[in-house]
Amino acid sequence: MRNRPGKLIAAAVVVLGSSLAASVHPAAAADLGLMARPTAIGNCSELVFTCENGRQYPLCPIAVSVAGEVVTASLQTGHSGGVHVRLVPMGVGYRYAGPGVWVDGFRGNALLNFGKHSQIACTIENY
Repeated sequence: MRNRPGKLIAAAVVVLGSSLAASVHPAAAADLGLMARPTAIGNCSELVFTCENGRQYPLCPIAVSVAGEVVTASLQTGHSGGVHVRLVPMGVGYRYAGPGVWVDGFRGNALLNFGKHSQIACTIENY
């Protein structure tokens, strides 16, 4: 019977020690299956929307799922920087939506929408 309190104290020390060790090293983004990338224009992405208006719009990933899907990104629309877009679940294809802009696509083809009345056909190129 004398060993029982000693075993309980030893178990409590082990449990407390393991919880303190977990709090010292918090989970990083890579542990959660997400990966951050830099967002500088021209250096941010392998995915570029090449559109019929002659312009290119790089998609700069901010978070990528374990499966390799871009979950959130910055769509570089001009010199002033990018628009934050988020992947919206669709039945077929994909949609990235942000304030005042969205991209609807299926595989390598996409439609870039700037508001309700401006739509541009694009293709996706991998660099």
